[in-house]
Amino acid sequence: MKKFLFVLSLIASATVVQAQNSEKELIKNTEQAVKKLADTIPNGWIKKGNISFLFNQSNFNNWTAGGENNLSGNLGINYDFNYKKNDVSWDNKVLASYGLLQSENSSFNKKTDDRLEFNSILGKQAFENWYYSFFLNFRTQFTKGYQYGKDANGAEIRNHTTSFLSPGYLTLGPGMYWKKNENLRINFAPLTSKFTFVDNAFTSTPGYVDGDYFGVDANKSMRYELGFYASAYYKFNLMTNVSFENTLNLYSNYLEDPQNVDIDYSLNVVLKINKYLSTNVQFQAIYDDNAFQGFQTREVFGLGVNYGF
Repeated sequence: MKKFLFVLSLIASATVVQAQNSEKELIKNTEQAVKKLADTIPNGWIKKGNISFLFNQSNFNNWTAGGENNLSGNLGINYDFNYKKNDVSWDNKVLASYGLLQSENSSFNKKTDDRLEFNSILGKQAFENWYYSFFLNFRTQFTKGYQYGKDANGAEIRNHTTSFLSPGYLTLGPGMYWKKNENLRINFAPLTSKFTFVDNAFTSTPGYVDGDYFGVDANKSMRYELGFYASAYYKFNLMTNVSFENTLNLYSNYLEDPQNVDIDYSLNVVLKINKYLSTNVQFQAIYDDNAFQGFQTREVFGLGVNYGF
């Protein structure tokens, strides 16, 4: 929770700073550049992406303060392919990341990150910056997830708890889309369908209670919800070579406990050193009472090797 509050305070401070005239001028210039670029591309597509690799290593030898040798790496992809022509806008983003940790005293290689997400919003201009829209969001993980513990003899053991498409989430629906520019956009979808997919091997165990595994009932492999969905994307440069990318998704299920709003917030901070090196900070906080009664948080920090395309 302290990390979560620290990140929120950091964002608030950054927002105040970027509101200064110099930042407004930067946003204006960026918007003009994007528009000019879109006009020069025959088919209306603007594509950009980034591949990053974070590496961490610790080694201890006769270190009296203690420590455990470990090696970890995290590979991430952030790719946008957006279409803008006349009154039609179509924004797409792919996010994928995977990381492993190998430590000297552990019997298993453990995941430090595992994420696969696709976002798409298709819009047709209604007036000014508003569009009639249809959105789709899909997210899952690449490989099996485990909970770790120790047996009666103190040996490390693990229990298989999740896997690819277990869970998998598909959320889609019509709505209204407000788009100031490529770096600031909000979508509202009051009639959103949400599908949660799981492997029914997890819901068919003896004594399983309905809803225990990501809200899915016994012997089932899918849960359906209908509700209200809102998403926001905001990216800005705090200063030269320091960018903040924020994504917020909110969902309320009309059919069950609408007061329990699902929250998914992501922050990606990139402190660019040169064309290929940067310091990356990734933070994600999720609240979904069907998965866990409380906030789930994820933080990745390290020196990254980046390649833009």
